Amino acid sequence: MRKIFLSVVGFSMICRLNAHAQVKQDSVSNKPAFSLYNTPDQDSTQYNPRKLRLDEVDFVSSYYSQNGDHSAVTGGIGTEKVTDFANSINLNFVWTNQHQNKNTLAVGLGFDAHTAASQAFVSKTGASSPNGTRLYPSLDWTVENAKTGNTFGVGTYYSSEYNYQSLGADLHFSVKTDDKNGEFSAKLQGYFDHVKLIYPSEFIPVSTTTTTITSASSSSSSGGGHKANIPSSPRETYSAAFGYTQIINSRLQIAFLADVVGQNGYLSLPFHRVYFTTGKDTIEKLPSSRFKLPLGFRLNYFLGDNIILRSYYRYYLDNWGIRSNTANLEIAYKVSPFFSISPFYRYYNQSAARYFAPYEEHSPTDQYYTSNYEYAKFSSQFFGVGFRIAPPKGVFGWQSLHELEIRYGHYTQTTNLTSDVVSLSLGFK
Repeated sequence: MRKIFLSVVGFSMICRLNAHAQVKQDSVSNKPAFSLYNTPDQDSTQYNPRKLRLDEVDFVSSYYSQNGDHSAVTGGIGTEKVTDFANSINLNFVWTNQHQNKNTLAVGLGFDAHTAASQAFVSKTGASSPNGTRLYPSLDWTVENAKTGNTFGVGTYYSSEYNYQSLGADLHFSVKTDDKNGEFSAKLQGYFDHVKLIYPSEFIPVSTTTTTITSASSSSSSGGGHKANIPSSPRETYSAAFGYTQIINSRLQIAFLADVVGQNGYLSLPFHRVYFTTGKDTIEKLPSSRFKLPLGFRLNYFLGDNIILRSYYRYYLDNWGIRSNTANLEIAYKVSPFFSISPFYRYYNQSAARYFAPYEEHSPTDQYYTSNYEYAKFSSQFFGVGFRIAPPKGVFGWQSLHELEIRYGHYTQTTNLTSDVVSLSLGFK
């Protein structure tokens, strides 16, 4: 928690210094924006493009803590203790062109640092490092038509962790109905991963690369030590997400959501162990393709002036045999015009994948096998509360800090997994 506090204080100091920079008024939103230029606008009634400006900065910091006793690294038994400290910052740049279309360029950067106790047992002696890091920059450009409200955009993503590298891209657009009360949206995505073939110490292939792979298993496999030349295997994910939202009246809004996801390539993780009924162990083996189909429905209702009900339901199925249901309810209560409290609750259940079995329950004749409890049958609950303040004169009197939100959640799973997460979100204009 001390790390989160120091990060937030440091970032707030930077943004407070930025508050002394020149600020100009956005004539469209009537909200102040950081000016990147010291010269007056040269707008006219006939031609009124607006130059690139930093419109908003969003910063999120979170701390996650988890406990359990079904680690996939040790075959479905053993500690699942994890801590994760994550920070992300997103810069939104805005400008308008000669057609008065709004352009938004979102530049994001995230960084996670985690400790996972089970990672130490990639080496059977427990000598591997439990620490790891992840870096994930992103870039997205969206243009909104001034007349129709329709949007079009493209995005790209990159993520790097000790055991994989991922490059992604997307194409997204939305179309409003003539009365502007309905909107259809679509997003096409592709992710191209390379999974490092880090084996448990007892399964390291005997070859000329034995030395480098052993070194990776004891150090680099968990984010520490020198970088070894570890072979990797490709994995591809393609998805199409569709949505339709409709304003029914001044109080009710609904949305229908559907995703189609296809994966192919190396979908296992080689440092996940599996123990057969004979007591002999091996590494996880899963099919090289997977199809997923999530279907969702969202309903938001304004109950009076101070209460908003946000509800969500999703049904999920895939060709590995998993079926799941998710139900979520959040109640946002506005204590004052500038302060709100939002308790929330989510229930989830799923059936087991056909390739899952617990420790020492797989048959040696099985074609595919995993003891990763991500694929087990379970139900879970996630509940907590959020607090949001957005005073007109800025949080703590800082005009540029227009929004602050703190959320806490507690998670329980019938597999004996529990976790807690606390996050802080800051919005700057």
